[in-house]
Amino acid sequence: MPRFTDIPEIAPNLDGQGLRVGVVMSRFNQDVCEGLLSACTAELLRLGVAATDIQIATVPGALEIPLVLQTMGKSGRFDALIALGAVIRGETYHFELVSNEQGSGITRVALDTGLPIANGILTTEDDDQALARMIKGTECAQAAVEMARLLKALA
Repeated sequence: MPRFTDIPEIAPNLDGQGLRVGVVMSRFNQDVCEGLLSACTAELLRLGVAATDIQIATVPGALEIPLVLQTMGKSGRFDALIALGAVIRGETYHFELVSNEQGSGITRVALDTGLPIANGILTTEDDDQALARMIKGTECAQAAVEMARLLKALA
């Protein structure tokens, strides 16, 4: 139901039919990443994205994700992209570096390509937190579909 009678508003649309979605998954912390991917693809299919319209690419770690997203984004083959991974705090500064750089890279790719990118790269203190947050794959699928539909409605 619209909030206003005289102001148009675009309603959220989770219809994935006809959308082409690229997914880039890190293989580092593989068990968590596979859980994210499973949740993500199940939700994409549930939303109506055809299996043949989903492309999955894997990379060694979270820092490699933005480059593959950029390549996918420039290809013109996708309506939305999804980044999946897990950066789990260790004993060194590396956690902050990877967390910050992957986030900045993904945002830059989205703005440069004009494609929505759902960032499902978990940044957690430990393995238990990461395992508890694998549902983020479902949320990323929903965000990717909704944002692709929103951008199409605005075009």
